[in-house]
Amino acid sequence: MRCPNCDATDNRVVDTRTSKGGRAVRRRRECSVCETRFTTYEVVEERPIQVHKRTGAAEDFDRAKLLRSMKVACAKRPVSASEIEAAVDQIEEDLSREAGVEMESARIGQLVMDALQGLDRVAYVRYASVYRNFQDAGEFRDAVDELDVRQRREQLARSQVELPLP
Repeated sequence: MRCPNCDATDNRVVDTRTSKGGRAVRRRRECSVCETRFTTYEVVEERPIQVHKRTGAAEDFDRAKLLRSMKVACAKRPVSASEIEAAVDQIEEDLSREAGVEMESARIGQLVMDALQGLDRVAYVRYASVYRNFQDAGEFRDAVDELDVRQRREQLARSQVELPLP
Protein backbone atom coordinates (compact mmCIF):
# COMPACT_ATOMS: atom_id res chain seq x y z
CA MET A 1 0.00 0.00 0.00
CA ARG A 2 1.46 3.35 -1.03
CA CYS A 3 1.49 6.31 1.34
CA PRO A 4 -0.81 9.07 0.04
CA ASN A 5 1.68 11.69 1.28
CA CYS A 6 5.11 10.50 0.08
CA ASP A 7 4.24 7.51 -2.17
CA ALA A 8 6.47 5.16 -0.14
CA THR A 9 5.45 1.52 0.15
CA ASP A 10 7.00 0.91 3.57
CA ASN A 11 4.20 1.21 6.16
CA ARG A 12 2.74 -0.72 9.06
CA VAL A 13 -0.78 -1.45 10.27
CA VAL A 14 -1.52 0.39 13.52
CA ASP A 15 -5.15 -0.70 14.04
CA THR A 16 -7.61 -3.11 12.37
CA ARG A 17 -11.38 -3.10 12.82
CA THR A 18 -14.40 -4.46 11.01
CA SER A 19 -16.56 -1.92 9.24
CA LYS A 20 -19.82 -1.68 7.30
CA GLY A 21 -21.54 -4.40 9.26
CA GLY A 22 -18.67 -6.86 8.94
CA ARG A 23 -18.50 -6.47 5.17
CA ALA A 24 -15.21 -4.56 5.25
CA VAL A 25 -12.00 -4.32 7.24
CA ARG A 26 -10.76 -0.86 8.18
CA ARG A 27 -7.02 -0.58 8.65
CA ARG A 28 -5.22 2.41 10.14
CA ARG A 29 -1.68 2.55 8.72
CA GLU A 30 1.44 4.58 9.46
CA CYS A 31 4.10 5.33 6.85
CA SER A 32 7.59 4.34 8.02
CA VAL A 33 9.18 7.10 5.92
CA CYS A 34 7.13 10.24 6.65
CA GLU A 35 5.08 8.95 9.63
CA THR A 36 1.79 10.01 8.04
CA ARG A 37 -1.22 8.01 9.20
CA PHE A 38 -3.88 6.99 6.69
CA THR A 39 -6.86 4.65 6.50
CA THR A 40 -7.51 1.85 4.04
CA TYR A 41 -10.53 -0.41 3.58
CA GLU A 42 -10.48 -4.01 2.48
CA VAL A 43 -13.69 -5.39 0.98
CA VAL A 44 -14.64 -8.59 -0.77
CA GLU A 45 -14.95 -8.05 -4.49
CA GLU A 46 -18.47 -9.10 -5.30
CA ARG A 47 -20.08 -9.75 -8.62
CA PRO A 48 -22.26 -6.80 -9.56
CA ILE A 49 -25.99 -7.29 -9.20
CA GLN A 50 -27.89 -6.93 -12.46
CA VAL A 51 -31.08 -4.91 -12.01
CA HIS A 52 -33.93 -5.83 -14.35
CA LYS A 53 -36.04 -2.75 -15.05
CA ARG A 54 -39.76 -2.65 -15.91
CA THR A 55 -38.86 -1.82 -19.51
CA GLY A 56 -36.98 -5.11 -19.85
CA ALA A 57 -33.57 -3.43 -19.85
CA ALA A 58 -30.87 -4.55 -17.42
CA GLU A 59 -28.15 -2.50 -15.75
CA ASP A 60 -25.61 -2.92 -12.95
CA PHE A 61 -26.76 -1.99 -9.45
CA ASP A 62 -25.59 1.53 -8.65
CA ARG A 63 -25.32 2.48 -4.98
CA ALA A 64 -24.84 6.15 -5.88
CA LYS A 65 -28.12 6.15 -7.82
CA LEU A 66 -29.94 4.61 -4.84
CA LEU A 67 -28.38 7.13 -2.45
CA ARG A 68 -29.27 10.03 -4.76
CA SER A 69 -32.92 8.97 -5.03
CA MET A 70 -33.25 8.68 -1.26
CA LYS A 71 -31.61 12.08 -0.75
CA VAL A 72 -34.09 13.65 -3.18
CA ALA A 73 -37.01 12.08 -1.30
CA CYS A 74 -35.61 13.34 2.02
CA ALA A 75 -34.79 16.85 0.80
CA LYS A 76 -35.76 19.55 3.33
CA ARG A 77 -36.85 16.89 5.82
CA PRO A 78 -35.41 16.22 9.29
CA VAL A 79 -33.44 13.19 8.09
CA SER A 80 -29.67 13.28 8.50
CA ALA A 81 -27.20 12.18 5.86
CA SER A 82 -25.96 9.47 8.21
CA GLU A 83 -29.49 8.06 8.54
CA ILE A 84 -29.80 7.94 4.75
CA GLU A 85 -26.36 6.29 4.46
CA ALA A 86 -27.34 3.71 7.08
CA ALA A 87 -30.58 2.96 5.21
CA VAL A 88 -28.68 2.53 1.92
CA ASP A 89 -26.17 0.25 3.69
CA GLN A 90 -29.05 -1.85 5.02
CA ILE A 91 -30.72 -2.04 1.60
CA GLU A 92 -27.44 -3.05 0.00
CA GLU A 93 -26.92 -5.70 2.67
CA ASP A 94 -30.45 -7.05 2.16
CA LEU A 95 -29.88 -7.20 -1.59
CA SER A 96 -26.59 -9.05 -1.28
CA ARG A 97 -28.15 -11.51 1.15
CA GLU A 98 -31.16 -12.38 -0.99
CA ALA A 99 -29.91 -11.80 -4.49
CA GLY A 100 -27.87 -14.00 -6.71
CA VAL A 101 -26.66 -11.83 -9.52
CA GLU A 102 -30.07 -10.64 -10.76
CA MET A 103 -32.69 -8.52 -9.03
CA GLU A 104 -35.98 -6.97 -10.13
CA SER A 105 -36.14 -3.18 -9.80
CA ALA A 106 -39.52 -3.60 -8.07
CA ARG A 107 -37.81 -5.39 -5.17
CA ILE A 108 -35.29 -2.57 -4.76
CA GLY A 109 -38.09 0.00 -4.88
CA GLN A 110 -39.97 -1.88 -2.15
CA LEU A 111 -36.86 -1.99 0.06
CA VAL A 112 -36.41 1.77 -0.40
CA MET A 113 -40.06 2.46 0.49
CA ASP A 114 -39.77 0.25 3.58
CA ALA A 115 -36.64 2.13 4.67
CA LEU A 116 -38.17 5.56 4.02
CA GLN A 117 -41.33 4.63 5.87
CA GLY A 118 -39.22 4.16 9.00
CA LEU A 119 -37.28 7.39 8.43
CA ASP A 120 -39.87 9.98 7.43
CA ARG A 121 -43.48 9.73 6.26
CA VAL A 122 -43.25 12.68 3.87
CA ALA A 123 -40.11 11.25 2.25
CA TYR A 124 -41.93 7.93 1.90
CA VAL A 125 -44.90 9.57 0.15
CA ARG A 126 -42.58 11.57 -2.12
CA TYR A 127 -40.71 8.45 -3.21
CA ALA A 128 -43.87 6.35 -3.52
CA SER A 129 -45.56 8.99 -5.69
CA VAL A 130 -42.73 8.79 -8.22
CA TYR A 131 -42.03 5.08 -7.88
CA ARG A 132 -45.66 3.99 -8.15
CA ASN A 133 -46.33 6.62 -10.81
CA PHE A 134 -49.55 7.99 -9.30
CA GLN A 135 -51.93 9.16 -12.01
CA ASP A 136 -54.45 11.03 -9.86
CA ALA A 137 -55.09 12.40 -6.40
CA GLY A 138 -57.09 9.29 -5.42
CA GLU A 139 -54.05 7.04 -5.76
CA PHE A 140 -52.04 9.52 -3.72
CA ARG A 141 -54.74 9.62 -1.03
CA ASP A 142 -54.84 5.80 -0.91
CA ALA A 143 -51.08 5.69 -0.26
CA VAL A 144 -51.37 8.22 2.58
CA ASP A 145 -54.35 6.33 4.07
CA GLU A 146 -52.37 3.08 3.90
CA LEU A 147 -49.51 4.80 5.71
CA ASP A 148 -51.89 6.09 8.41
CA VAL A 149 -53.32 2.60 8.97
CA ARG A 150 -49.81 1.13 9.35
CA GLN A 151 -48.84 3.88 11.78
CA ARG A 152 -51.94 3.29 13.91
CA ARG A 153 -51.22 -0.46 14.00
CA GLU A 154 -47.62 0.21 15.10
CA GLN A 155 -48.79 2.61 17.83
CA LEU A 156 -51.28 0.02 19.07
CA ALA A 157 -48.59 -2.66 19.13
CA ARG A 158 -46.26 -0.36 21.10
CA SER A 159 -48.96 0.54 23.64
CA GLN A 160 -49.89 -3.09 24.34
CA VAL A 161 -48.92 -4.11 27.82
CA GLU A 162 -47.89 -7.67 28.45
CA LEU A 163 -49.71 -9.14 31.42
CA PRO A 164 -47.73 -11.31 33.83
CA LEU A 165 -48.55 -14.99 34.02
CA PRO A 166 -50.05 -16.13 37.37
